[in-house]
Amino acid sequence: MKPGTRDIKLQIKISGEELSELQRHTWQMSEAFGLDTRIGNYKGKRPIGLYSWDFDCLLIVIEYSLDDPKEYPDKNSSGYKALKSLFERLKVEYKKFD
Repeated sequence: MKPGTRDIKLQIKISGEELSELQRHTWQMSEAFGLDTRIGNYKGKRPIGLYSWDFDCLLIVIEYSLDDPKEYPDKNSSGYKALKSLFERLKVEYKKFD
């Protein structure tokens, strides 16, 4: 999808364990017009620009992964907590599109 003149791009920095956990799930973003590649190549040193449709995809993928007992059988693991923290941050940022 090509952004229009009125489309808003939000800058968000994702790093550390949040980024590594998100990158584990990029295979689920394969139909998201290159978002999987952008997240896979992202190093977390600078903020990444995301449009509303990027947030849609990320929130769905993260929510699905968090609810999958095969991915996170232990809800107290550091990976689960990092991804859950990212999910909550992204939901707050996503509300800025309204």
